[in-house]
Amino acid sequence: MFQFRKLEMRNWDFWQSIEVPLDAQIVTIVGPNGSGKTTLLDALRTLLALPCSGRRDYKRYVRNASEPTAWLRAVVDNPTMKSGDFFRQRPFWAIADDAVTLFCRVSKQGGDWVRHYAIASGVVELNPETEKTLSWLGVRDYKLNLEQAGLTRAIAEVLALEQGDTDKLCEYGPKALLDLVFQVFGDKAVLDNYQQAKHEQKEAENELQELTRQLDGLEVRVNNMRTRAQRYLDWQTLEQEVQRLENSVLPAMRYLESYDSVMGYVGQFKGMRRNLKLRQDELNRADAELREQAAAAEAVIGAEKQAEASYQQLWEPFQQAKTEARAAEKLLEQRDRMKALAEAESGADAAELGDKLGRLRGEQAELQARIKQAKLEREQLSELQFALQGGRQPSEPFVRQMRAALDEAGIGHQLLSEIVEVRDNSWQGAVEALLAPYRHIILLNRESDRQAAFQIGQRLQYRHFIVPEREAPPKAVPGSILEILDIKTDAPAWLTRQLNQVQRVKSIEAAAGVQSDWITREGYHKERRGARHIGVDARDHHFGEGARQSRLTEVSRRLRDLNQQILDWEGASVELGREVSGLQLQLAGMDAVQQLAARRDEFDAAEKMLPELQSEAQRLGAELAEQQQGLETMRKAGMDARLRMKEIEISRNGLLKQVSDLLAQVESRQQEQTRQIEEAKQLRATLIEQGLATQTLPALREEWGSAQNVRHDIHRQRERLEHGDWERDASVLELREKMQQDYEQLAGDTAARSREVERARELTDEARSAYIAKLRATVRAYSANIKRLGELSGIVVEVDPPHLDNDDVTLAQAGLAVRFDFDQKGMMGLNDGEASGGQQVMKSLILLIGLMMDESNPSGFVFIDEPFAHLDVLNIDKVGAFLKATQAQYLITTPLTHNVNAFAPSELTLCTYKKRPGERWAPVISQARRRVNKSA
Repeated sequence: MFQFRKLEMRNWDFWQSIEVPLDAQIVTIVGPNGSGKTTLLDALRTLLALPCSGRRDYKRYVRNASEPTAWLRAVVDNPTMKSGDFFRQRPFWAIADDAVTLFCRVSKQGGDWVRHYAIASGVVELNPETEKTLSWLGVRDYKLNLEQAGLTRAIAEVLALEQGDTDKLCEYGPKALLDLVFQVFGDKAVLDNYQQAKHEQKEAENELQELTRQLDGLEVRVNNMRTRAQRYLDWQTLEQEVQRLENSVLPAMRYLESYDSVMGYVGQFKGMRRNLKLRQDELNRADAELREQAAAAEAVIGAEKQAEASYQQLWEPFQQAKTEARAAEKLLEQRDRMKALAEAESGADAAELGDKLGRLRGEQAELQARIKQAKLEREQLSELQFALQGGRQPSEPFVRQMRAALDEAGIGHQLLSEIVEVRDNSWQGAVEALLAPYRHIILLNRESDRQAAFQIGQRLQYRHFIVPEREAPPKAVPGSILEILDIKTDAPAWLTRQLNQVQRVKSIEAAAGVQSDWITREGYHKERRGARHIGVDARDHHFGEGARQSRLTEVSRRLRDLNQQILDWEGASVELGREVSGLQLQLAGMDAVQQLAARRDEFDAAEKMLPELQSEAQRLGAELAEQQQGLETMRKAGMDARLRMKEIEISRNGLLKQVSDLLAQVESRQQEQTRQIEEAKQLRATLIEQGLATQTLPALREEWGSAQNVRHDIHRQRERLEHGDWERDASVLELREKMQQDYEQLAGDTAARSREVERARELTDEARSAYIAKLRATVRAYSANIKRLGELSGIVVEVDPPHLDNDDVTLAQAGLAVRFDFDQKGMMGLNDGEASGGQQVMKSLILLIGLMMDESNPSGFVFIDEPFAHLDVLNIDKVGAFLKATQAQYLITTPLTHNVNAFAPSELTLCTYKKRPGERWAPVISQARRRVNKSA
C-alpha cells in the first residue's frame, strides 16, 4: 500500500492555504486542544473518502472557511511491490511513476457541498490550470481506485477510528479479528478465486435448482397435456358416436317407427271413415226428423192460433150478454130496493141515510182505485205476454238500464239466461232454483272490455256479477245438473264447475247414498252448509224455452183472471153508483113510490128480458169454457211440439258438431298419413344413400327399441359434450408431442448441468483448500507479528490458531483467539474485562500495528489519535520502540502537556496553533524534523 509524502490544504476550516510534509515513518502532530490536530487527520480522511471523526463531516470544515471551494492535495508514493503478479507490481498499477498526487475538491452545488476526486500521475501542483486538466471522479469510483491501491475496506475501517478509540481493536471478537487480519494480510486473488468459485458454484446450484424446478413444472405440464390429449381423444370418440347415432341410427329408427305409424294410421283412418259414415247417417235421420217435427209443430201452432182466434170471437159476445144480463139483474135489484125504501120511507132517518151515503161513496172510491191498479197490471202483463209470444224473455228495468249503457259504450255482452237451455223440462224448477241468484249475470264477449264494463257497473251500482273470463263448458258428470243443460257458448268456469258438482235426485230418500251436493225436482237443495228449499215460482222462470212457455201460460192465466176481476169490480162500481144516486135522490126529498111509478115500464121490460139474457149468457159461457179447454189443450200441444223440436235440434246440432269434428279429423289424419308416407320414403332413401342395409334394421330395433331412446341417448351424450371438461382443439396432440420433446431435452440439460455442479463443487473445494492454506499462512504471519510486538513491549502474546477444515461451515465459524499476559499476571483475552485502560490501549496497538507489519511489502500508513493518553512513561517508551520497529507510516496526535518521551520515536513533528481572536485564519503549522546522524 502507498504512504503519504506531502499534504496541502486550501480553505480547509480556518487554514487558508497550508502545505505540510509527511515524508517520515512516524509523524507526530502536537498542539493544544482545539488547535487543529484532529482537523488535519480529518483532512487526510476526507482526501481518502473516509468518514471524519466523531460527529464531524467535511461540510463543517468548508463552511468554517466561508469560501465557495476547498482543496485538498496529497502526494503519495507508488512503490514497486514484491508481488508475483506483473500487473499488480505497484499500488496504483495503471501509473508507472513513483509518486501519485491525490486531489479532493469540495464545492457548493445546488445549495449543498459536493466532493469530487482526481488521481494524477507524478507530483502535480495545485494551480488554476490544474482543475481543467484533471479527470474528476465520483466518490464511488475514487474509492474503488484506492481499494485497488491497497486501501481495503478493512484498513479503511481501521483508519477511521476516532480519537480515543484506538483500543477498539481489542473489543473485536475472534471471528471479526480473523476477518480483519485476512482482509489486510490475505492475498486478494486467493480470496477472489475462492469467492468466485463459491459464486459460480452457487450460480450453478441455483441454475440446477431452477432447471430441476422447470423440469418438475414441465413434467406436470406434460402430464396435464397428456390428460388434455386424452380428453380430446375421448371427445372425438364421443362426437363420432353422436354423429353415428344422428346420421345412421336415428334415421333408421325413425324409418321403422314411421313405417309402423303408417300402418297404424291406415287402420285408424279406416275406422274413422266408418265412424264418420255412421254419424252422417244419424245426422241425415236427425235432419229428416227435425223437418217432420217442424212441420208438425207448425201445424200445431196454426191450430193453436185458430183456437185462440175462436176463443176471442166468443169472448166479446159472452161479455156483452153477461153485461146485459147483469144490467137487467141490477135494474131489478134496484126496483126491489126502491120498493123496500118506499115501504120504509115514512119512518126513515135522514142522518142514517147520510152516513150510508158517505160509506157507499168511500167503497166506490176504493173500488175505482182497485180497478185502476188492476188495469195498470193488465197493461204490464199484456206487454210481457207480447214479448213472450215473440220468443223474448223480458228483463228487469235495472238490467235494461245496464245493458243500454254497455251497448252505448260498444261493449258486446250476453245475459246468462240467453245462453242456457234446459233439455229436460221436468227439472226446470231445480235448474231455476240453482240459477236464480245468477239470472242477471252479464257475460262480456271480449275480456279486454273488463275495465270499461266495471266502470259502468260502478257508476250504475249494478248489484250482479260482470264476468269477463269465459271458458268452454267441461264434460258433464253423469247425473249432474250440467248434464241436462245445453250451454250454447263459453260460460264462467266457476259456474259450470258448480253445476257439474250438483247431482239430481228424485227424492230425499233417494239421496241417502249421495256424498256430493244434490237437488230434487221441487228445489230442495243440499250443500256443504246443509239442506234447504230454494225453489222459485213459475212466474220467475228465466232459463230456456220451457221457462218462456211456463211464464207465457202463467201470464195468460193471470190476464184472464184479471180481466174477470176488472169486470166484476166495474159492475160493483156501477151498482154502488146507482145506490149513491138513489140515496141522493131520497135525501133530496123525492118519493120512492114516485120513482117506482115513473120507472115501471123500465122495470117490467127488464123483468121480461132477464130470463132470455141469462139463458144466452149461460149458453155462450158454456161454449166459451169448451173453447177455452180446447185452447189450453192446443197450447200444451204447441209447447210440447216446440220443446220436442228444440230437443231434436239440440241433438241434431250435436251430431252436426260430431260430423264436423270427424271430418276435420279424417282430413287431418289423411294429411298426416300422406306426410308420414312421404317421410318414410325420404328416410328409406336416406338409409339407402348412407349404405345402411335393411337387414340391419331388426338388430337396431332390438338394440334401441325406439327413436325416442336414441334421441334420449343423443341428448345425454350432447349434455356430456356440452357440459363435460373436453378438449376440442386437435392441436393439443401436437402440443403433447412438442412438450414431450421439450421435457426430454430439458431432462438432458438438467443432467448435464448436474455434472457441471459436481465439477463446480470440485473447483470450490480446490479454491477453498488454497484459501485455507493462505489463511493459515496469514494467521502464522500475523501471529508472528503480534508476538514480536509483544516481545518489544514486554507483553506475552499467545495466539490460538483457528480450526480450519475444508468446508464452508467451519470457515464461517472460524475465529482468531488472542491472549495477553501483562507483568506475568496471567493470560487474558481480547475483551474479557480484566485489563486496565492502558492495557486495553496496548492490546489494540499491538493488534493494530501487527496489521501493518508485512515484510514482503513494507508499506501502509496508520492514523493514531492520542495513543499515549492512558500510558505511563515506561509503556510510552515501549510503544515508541515497537512503532519504530515496523515499516508502516504512523501519523500520531498528542497534546502539548504529554510526557516528552512521546516524541522519542517521531522523525517529523508538526505543531498546530489555535486561531487568534479577531483573526480570520489560523497560524500556519510549524514543523520540526529529527536530525539524522549521518555517521550512525
